[in-house]
Amino acid sequence: MNKKIWANYSVRDLLIVILPIGLLLLAGLIFAFRHLEPAPPNHLTISTGEEQSNLDEVAEEYREILKQDGVTLEAKPSNGPFDNLRRLEDDDSGVSAAFVPDGLGSIEGQPDVVSLGSLYYEPLWIFYRAKKEDTHLSQLEGRKIAAGRVGRGTHVLAQRLLKLSGVDLQKTKLVDIDAAESAAALKKGEVDAAIFMLPAESPLIHDLALQPGLKLMNIEQAEAISRKDAAFHHLVLPRGALDLRSDTPREEINLVASTGTLLVRDDLHPALAFLLLRAATQIHNSPGIFEKRGEFPTNKDDVFPLSDDAVQFYKSGGPFWQRYLPYWLAAWFDRFLLLVIPILAFVIPLIRLVPRIYHWRLRSRIYQRYGELKFLETQIQPGANQAECKKYLHQLDLIEERVNKMKMPKNFSDYVYSLKGHIQFVRDRLEKNSRVEA
Repeated sequence: MNKKIWANYSVRDLLIVILPIGLLLLAGLIFAFRHLEPAPPNHLTISTGEEQSNLDEVAEEYREILKQDGVTLEAKPSNGPFDNLRRLEDDDSGVSAAFVPDGLGSIEGQPDVVSLGSLYYEPLWIFYRAKKEDTHLSQLEGRKIAAGRVGRGTHVLAQRLLKLSGVDLQKTKLVDIDAAESAAALKKGEVDAAIFMLPAESPLIHDLALQPGLKLMNIEQAEAISRKDAAFHHLVLPRGALDLRSDTPREEINLVASTGTLLVRDDLHPALAFLLLRAATQIHNSPGIFEKRGEFPTNKDDVFPLSDDAVQFYKSGGPFWQRYLPYWLAAWFDRFLLLVIPILAFVIPLIRLVPRIYHWRLRSRIYQRYGELKFLETQIQPGANQAECKKYLHQLDLIEERVNKMKMPKNFSDYVYSLKGHIQFVRDRLEKNSRVEA
């Protein structure tokens, strides 16, 4: 504003009008800072799995990608998926994310856990000693089966799969040993079959596939199983996929599989969730023996709901600024918008009200003097004597003195002169009455 415009405003009156608005704005800022989502941390802990899994290697890939954005990823090995779920529910564990196969856990048991999506298939490999061709899981009833450690993911899903296929577990012995021990026991003939949940690249799977006297079960009912239980998916292992030189397997094999999912605490910062999803896209969208290019990450989780951040990511790729700005700048910009937009929505209408409130305040001072003048007029009695007229004139002088002391901007001069004119009009009446009385 230039000096001429400023001349139309009283600094004192402006401050009286603006100060309450400023206090309201300050209160809004304090409230926003107290309740605004905190800045995203630069450290994240993920729970991986048992030593025989390849999840530590997967976590290393995530670590390298997140490092580019200044986020440190700490990988914590665990005793399996149920240990991972326990850590996610434990506020003191420090774990915010974990790899868990689909079909394990529950919303009731882990209400604070959500999914960022499925990352890859986790096939269930069923090797058996080949006395005859077995193609139905029900044919395993009554046999001695190594199905992983009790309470671990492989054991739980194996039981679920066998029950679904009609196997009476009371008549079937499930041996409580880990994957390496299961493979050794199967080779020695100490068990009739063994169930593994390992990636196709696992050396253990390749070794068993090449062992004479052992066969990989071709589950002809795999598609029916996938229709009856959404936690299982029908996969086809192509001929020669495990070893081209020996043409292993020598036919297509039908398998059932779970999916590996990335679960997180529901209070994970959205910026970190976006980084994990972006890293998952870089790591898991390549084609594999079972996966098509671009098939993962996706939502195949049958247990936990997809987080809001993941829904937005799969729908539109995440917020615009997080896609194109550095992590720290996107996080700052996100907080800035969350703070500024509500405040602007509150402040802009108030700013528009400032001139109205300012003018109302100035006019109210004029109207106050008019009220005093009107009250004085009502006190003047017709035929008042000279003493009374003198008293009324004194009161009128006091009103005029208060008007003269008012500091009004130039653009309110019309109001002031109009008020003085009315004061003079009443004075003329009183002086006329005083002369008549004299």
